[in-house]
Amino acid sequence: MNSPVRAMRAVGLDEPLFVGRGEGAYLEDVDGNRYLDWVMSWGPLIFGHADLETVAAVRDAAERGTSFGAPTEAEVELAAEIVDAVPSVEKVRLVSSGTEAAMSAARLARAFTARDRILKFAGCYHGHVDALLAGAGSGVATLGLPSSPGVPPATTKDTIVCKFNDVDAVASTVAEYGEGLAAIIVEPVAGNMGVVPPEPGFLEALRRLCDASGALLVFDEVITGFRVARGGAQELFDVMPDLTILGKIVGGGLPLAAFGGRAEIMDRLAPSGDVYQAGTLSGNPLATAAGLAVLRRLGDPSVYEQLEQRGARLESGLAPHGRVQRVGAMATLFMTDEPVRNFDDAQRADTDRYGALFRHLLDRGIYLAPSQFEGMFVSLAHGDEEIDRTIQAIADFG
Repeated sequence: MNSPVRAMRAVGLDEPLFVGRGEGAYLEDVDGNRYLDWVMSWGPLIFGHADLETVAAVRDAAERGTSFGAPTEAEVELAAEIVDAVPSVEKVRLVSSGTEAAMSAARLARAFTARDRILKFAGCYHGHVDALLAGAGSGVATLGLPSSPGVPPATTKDTIVCKFNDVDAVASTVAEYGEGLAAIIVEPVAGNMGVVPPEPGFLEALRRLCDASGALLVFDEVITGFRVARGGAQELFDVMPDLTILGKIVGGGLPLAAFGGRAEIMDRLAPSGDVYQAGTLSGNPLATAAGLAVLRRLGDPSVYEQLEQRGARLESGLAPHGRVQRVGAMATLFMTDEPVRNFDDAQRADTDRYGALFRHLLDRGIYLAPSQFEGMFVSLAHGDEEIDRTIQAIADFG
């Protein structure tokens, strides 16, 4: 395994699924077994596997060269698409992974504010950055590992962890540590403890607390960006962060991520500013070609209308079988009857039952995330047939 969340031990299997190919809403493993896929490479494949337009764009780009380590027009074009779509972003820097984007955004926030402390939320995952790998979700939660083995205590001493959706806890923390607080970083819709929406007023409260303390508000929209709306969760909930982290869809499924925000903050980055950040493969021509092929089509409002309709159909069908939490085209079926507001609530779900459901569905050719603490990602490749088949198979589970 080159990423722990791909392992299937959390759902009672010793061996993971090894994929041979994908097409539309389906995967085929190396043994020729076909699966209806609800993971969709953990979210980026809005148009499904092996989308013809994306493949053609990557092929055309590859014929001109796979890597240059020098600026290209496509990098500027992709940046322009991001700035046009994401309301708070005035300038953007392309990188190669969500982890790299989160690490760079944290460094930039600390430099801009001349402060060290960062407040994050238990169950929110911002990549495997040392300082942010505390109280993390995603694979760390799935495997039940300590949040930061191998990380020196000095690296996390300035990381403060609060409960998601707990405004009072954040307000108390800001009152105590506000003068030294560089940033509050949050998944505006949590996706790495399962899908947990922000409660009404939560994101607005974070914005106010940052304004009052001088800290920057950082939205990690690696999952929500271009998925819950073209402009991400900040468009959907009308709350503007100072910095935004993007990944997955922004690269059309290839290794590309980005971070961006207000021009006065982004201008601190080298070479124009004094905050160093670099990457040989940043803005790779294959990845920018894929990103452009996807993002340009997402300007059509009917894309999100269709995703919402399909997500709502899936949610309605799954509702009798557990706690369904959905925002747009991302959803989680929690094995609990209680609302899930934060990571503590998520951890009370019946993970053994989820593992049994996973195995039941896999035997019937349906592939869910091998973890209770992840989401189902609806794409335009998922039609009524795929949705209804999934609902029936879960109903058969009982």
